Amino acid sequence: MDHKEGNFDANDNSIKGLDEESSANTEAGVDNQEAATVKTQEALAAKDQECKLITDKYLRLAAEFENYKRLALRDQRDHIKFGNEQLLKELLQVIDNMERAIKAGRDNDGNGGSLALVQGVDLTLKQLSSVLGKFGVQAIETVGQAFDPSAHQAVSHVPSESVPSNHVIDEFQKGYRLHDRILRAAMVSVSSGLPNTGDQESVSN
Repeated sequence: MDHKEGNFDANDNSIKGLDEESSANTEAGVDNQEAATVKTQEALAAKDQECKLITDKYLRLAAEFENYKRLALRDQRDHIKFGNEQLLKELLQVIDNMERAIKAGRDNDGNGGSLALVQGVDLTLKQLSSVLGKFGVQAIETVGQAFDPSAHQAVSHVPSESVPSNHVIDEFQKGYRLHDRILRAAMVSVSSGLPNTGDQESVSN
C-alpha cells in the first residue's frame, strides 16, 4: 500500500513539474510575442516618420520649383517688355534736339524758310513719338500735376499765387514712361506755395 502511494506521489510531482514547465514556456512565448510586437510597432513608427520627412522634403522642393518657374516667367516677360529700354533712352535725346530746333525756329518765325523747316521737323517729331508710343513709351504729365518724386525731378522751387504748393509749375525737360516703368524722370519747377507777403513788405520798405 505504501509503495502505491509513493508511486502516486511521484506521478503527481511529475505532472506538477510538467504543468509548471508548460506554464513557464507559455509565459516566455507571450513575452517574446509582446517584444516582437513592440519592435514591429517601433519599426512602423520609424518608417512613418521617415515617410513624413520625405513628404515634407518633396513639398518644399515642389514649392521652390514653382517659385523658380514664376520668377523665370516674370524675368522672361520683363526682358520682352523692357528689352529695348536702352535704345529708347538714346532716342529720347533725338526728340529733345528736335523739340529744341522747333522752339528755336518758332522764335525766329519771321523767316519763311525757318517756318517750313519747323513744320518739317515737327512732322518728323510726331512720327518718331508715334513709333515710340507703339513700343509703350509715353510722356509723363507734369505742369499742374502734384509733384511725384518717382516721376519728377525738381530742379527749383518757386512761390506761386496760381499753382498750389507742391505742384509742378513748369517743365524744363520731358520725362517718359516705358509701360509702368520710369524711363526718364521729368525735370520740373515746383511751387513752394504763396509768396511770403511779410518778406515782400520788408523788401519794399
